Amino acid sequence: MIIKTIAIGAAALLASVGIGATQDVPTPTTSLIDERVIANIRDFLDAPVVWRSVTARNKVTAGLSDADIDTLDKQWRAEREVADQPIIASVLTSPLSSYLTRIQAGNLGLYSEIFVMDAAGLNVGQSATTSDYWQGDEAKFQKTYPVGPEAIFVDEAEFNDTTGTWRAQVNVTIVDPDGRSIGAATVEINLTELQRRRLLGLNS
Repeated sequence: MIIKTIAIGAAALLASVGIGATQDVPTPTTSLIDERVIANIRDFLDAPVVWRSVTARNKVTAGLSDADIDTLDKQWRAEREVADQPIIASVLTSPLSSYLTRIQAGNLGLYSEIFVMDAAGLNVGQSATTSDYWQGDEAKFQKTYPVGPEAIFVDEAEFNDTTGTWRAQVNVTIVDPDGRSIGAATVEINLTELQRRRLLGLNS
């Protein structure tokens, strides 16, 4: 009975904005990621726990060679397959990861993943375990941190077979209180959920 009531309620909401039960809803696109979405992302990334965590990590990783970074990345990938995960655990249990996890949970499905990188492209904090530790060779990092404080890179939308939703990554530069570039962040947006909220007239 509860499930039926929810379904009826959802249908009524869609009907109120002109979408019938049998009418096709267009495939969501990255055009949904407007200034409101970007502003919300910048707002929660403009927090002391973010820039302090990145600044502190930069001091640790500044002297790493390419070989050092490659070794760390390989260890991260290996740890994903075993129970003993010292590097992964050190990131996931950090105050920054706790903060990002709360942000993701508090937005009720709008964000499917959030992670922050330092100036070397290494993970500093994240809401879930990423496939790799180093992002420095990917566009999410190369088109943000090296470009400058105001850089934004929205990647192409992709369909997630597991959840049946469209998603796209919004990538921005992390800055300190003085406006200096110190790292980067990736926020994966659930475009299907964002479109649903827009159709219902919700402010997201």
